[in-house]
Amino acid sequence: MTDTPDQTHDEPHGNGLGTRLNWLRAAVLGANDGVVSTAGLVVGVAGATGARSTLLTAGLAGLLAGSMSMAAGEYVSVSTQRDSEKAALETEKRELRETPEAELAELTGLLEEKGLSRRLAREAAVQLTRRDALRAHAEVELGIDPDELTNPWHAAGASFLAFTVGALLPLLAIVLPPTSARLPVTVVSVLAALALTGWWSARLGEAPAGRAVLRNMAGGAVAMAVTYGAGALLGAAGV
Repeated sequence: MTDTPDQTHDEPHGNGLGTRLNWLRAAVLGANDGVVSTAGLVVGVAGATGARSTLLTAGLAGLLAGSMSMAAGEYVSVSTQRDSEKAALETEKRELRETPEAELAELTGLLEEKGLSRRLAREAAVQLTRRDALRAHAEVELGIDPDELTNPWHAAGASFLAFTVGALLPLLAIVLPPTSARLPVTVVSVLAALALTGWWSARLGEAPAGRAVLRNMAGGAVAMAVTYGAGALLGAAGV
């Protein structure tokens, strides 16, 4: 008789799974932003000029500006969130130190709200408090894992990388093909990438994929059409 392998450690559970899904969703959206914004930029410039050096310069500038902006914005946002989480944990530490009975009653009430009977909730609250009072209150009351606070540097790096990867596709599509094929190759490549990111974001959010894909592709198509038209008008006017 062979032992059945214990697979419990291979399955993602709890806050870790939610954190990984959030990171993956942010990466998909960051790549999507890189595709759309850079495609709009290079297609707009292509409407005004066919010079490969100009297109490359504009695309690289847009890639760097966009990726740095995304990274800086994510760093500030996540830093604020982390500061709030740390402040909330410090408040819990003080309350547990100063009013432990009130905190135990509060934890009991929160567990009751989750469906436990009064007696069972009280027993669970006592056991959780004995084991790790701060963790119990952080997870049940605040929805925070003290060991997995958000990291602003990780968020900034992930946003920078995701945007850069997305932006590289329209940049390469506009500068590598011959002049006559640049726009068709770029448009087809961008729409295909937007279909993929739209499908993947819908899958992560458990939403209908068809509508998400169409919305994403339509948004990208409109952005490229508008910027190309503006570039063509400016190019014709000699601006």
